[in-house]
Amino acid sequence: MNILVLYANPVETSFGAAVHSLIVERLRTKGHSVDDCDLYAEDFDPRLTRAERIGYHDSPANIESVRSYVERLQRADALVLSFPVWNYGYPAILKGFFDRVFLPGVSFKLVAGRTVPTLHNVKKVAAVTTYGGSRLAALLVGDPPRKIITRVLRATVKPGAPVSYLAHYSMNLSTPASREKFMAKVTAQMDSF
Repeated sequence: MNILVLYANPVETSFGAAVHSLIVERLRTKGHSVDDCDLYAEDFDPRLTRAERIGYHDSPANIESVRSYVERLQRADALVLSFPVWNYGYPAILKGFFDRVFLPGVSFKLVAGRTVPTLHNVKKVAAVTTYGGSRLAALLVGDPPRKIITRVLRATVKPGAPVSYLAHYSMNLSTPASREKFMAKVTAQMDSF
């Protein structure tokens, strides 16, 4: 399977970086072809420009500024996202990726004013993330990252595609044991991907 790994963390010594390395290593060990898209290392610009917004619905011209990323997304059979949750949202670089790459004609089309998902080449999705706060705190604010992955992204990819969401909550209180337990869950998930 050709898997696009979207990674969004600027700190190469973080726990998130270790999780990302584990994801890539386990997927490759299982024989998958991995396109490891490190948004920070690739210096992805998350800012949607004025011209991009004005031409947003002009498919296929709307992809020109992000063509290489669109092509990588369209080649993928599966998508794995690896990111920290900051302020109960995505890092800006990952949010910008969604804004600039998940375009009309790429992830959806407009039919009579309604969006129709079109990213059916993606047959499986997994998100692996960390939160500084607790699961309860995330629930109290609606846990937007989880909802976007498990509802919005799920509706964009192939109908019926399995979607998983692994989160290590309370990183601010994490211990070596809690991190090791989470890494074991990530290993199991990637080994069965």
